[in-house]
Amino acid sequence: MKKPLLLFAFSALALTSCKDDDDIQAYEMDMMKGDWKISKKEVISGKDDKTALSTEVPTGCSVKDNLEFRTDYYTSFTTYGGTGTNCQLVAKLEGNYTYNSETKDLVVTYKNNSSVSYRIVVLTSSEMRIKQTSDNIDQNGDMIIDAEYTTYKR
Repeated sequence: MKKPLLLFAFSALALTSCKDDDDIQAYEMDMMKGDWKISKKEVISGKDDKTALSTEVPTGCSVKDNLEFRTDYYTSFTTYGGTGTNCQLVAKLEGNYTYNSETKDLVVTYKNNSSVSYRIVVLTSSEMRIKQTSDNIDQNGDMIIDAEYTTYKR
């Protein structure tokens, strides 16, 4: 009698923990969904993961650039160019993404492009900060790979 009861208890525990993980995943994807504008791009030293080597704030038409996420794993990035108030659509990349709520890993694959990996560092209803974890290079000559961070706002 004890063995079936123990088996039932462990099964219930396993199912409950999976449901919680699914709930967290759904909640975070719901927070990600929608349109995001770049507020800042930074290159952070790989030596201490704190020192900003460079910071870029969008100006001109690039303030209209838009990153979109949907809960069906669709994503797009739209860029604008031009001068003054004469902004024109330059490109729209469309693709898919995967997201792991436990590790905060985000992998984006746009059509006809290779996948790029990120880690979500901050995710709120109004701000998302991501760290690129693939294709980074040493940008300050210290022989340590530096990381690119992008902060998005609604």
